[in-house]
Amino acid sequence: MNDHRVAPVSEEAGEVRRFWERLGLPGLVDVHTHFMPERVLHKVWDYFDSVGPLTGGMEWPITYRTEEAERTAVLREFGVRAFTAMLYPHKPGMARWLNGWAADFAARTPDCLHTCTLYPEPDVEAYVREAVEAGARVFKAHVQVGGYDPADELLQRAWGVLAEAGVPVVIHCGSGPAPGKHTGPENIARVLARHPGLRLIVAHMGMPEYTEFLDLAERYGEVRLDTTMAFTDFTEAFMPFPAAELPRLTALGDRVLLGSDFPNIPYAYLHQLRSLERLELGDAWLRAVCHDNAADLFGL
Repeated sequence: MNDHRVAPVSEEAGEVRRFWERLGLPGLVDVHTHFMPERVLHKVWDYFDSVGPLTGGMEWPITYRTEEAERTAVLREFGVRAFTAMLYPHKPGMARWLNGWAADFAARTPDCLHTCTLYPEPDVEAYVREAVEAGARVFKAHVQVGGYDPADELLQRAWGVLAEAGVPVVIHCGSGPAPGKHTGPENIARVLARHPGLRLIVAHMGMPEYTEFLDLAERYGEVRLDTTMAFTDFTEAFMPFPAAELPRLTALGDRVLLGSDFPNIPYAYLHQLRSLERLELGDAWLRAVCHDNAADLFGL
């Protein structure tokens, strides 16, 4: 099948399963999928539909615009063994409420890694600590949408809690698809200078500052990168990954993790997998990226 077009899920699922079966994997682990309260998610979809500035002013059709139960069923049909509920606040007072929803979602969705979020506000250390003690396995931070400096002093104790607990944080901090006031590698470098053991997973490979975020991954052993939307035809058209950096990507193969942005992607899920495959970095690299690295990180 053409992996750009929207095919019946059963047809696409067969192709996705053939992809990971060929690699000898038990399935996929996707560290960047979005589940959130339905009314919040629908507002996100409305924003994409409006071609807002945070999406770079591009047409962005949502390929998997279905109800929650159907979306989880699709991931299971694809053979995704574990996934996340990436959710994020855009104002104070929202994160604790989102974390309550996410705890309930994880309790009724055993293949979802219990996901939480945070925001620079006076009680952030308290609710991050509560979430970790309640079993949160991964956090999501969105510097672009939240419009905050990740090095904000209000966040420092929360970052310390997460670093000490070894809980990974998927963080959208690159300046793609459109820059924010605090996006880019500089502020993240300030965070890491204070918390060098923080397990940051840089979303979207840090696009478009790919080189600078590879630098940080080489400097800090707990920094990882997720593949979300990177290398796809959609992204390569406006923020291409530099071919000269592929050797570094190969060398960091144990710290690159599969991410997709499901369901909010403007192409078929299969296309992300095919885009990784066509890098021609080898089956061992693909096995690590699509399953083994995340399985090791989360003890799956």
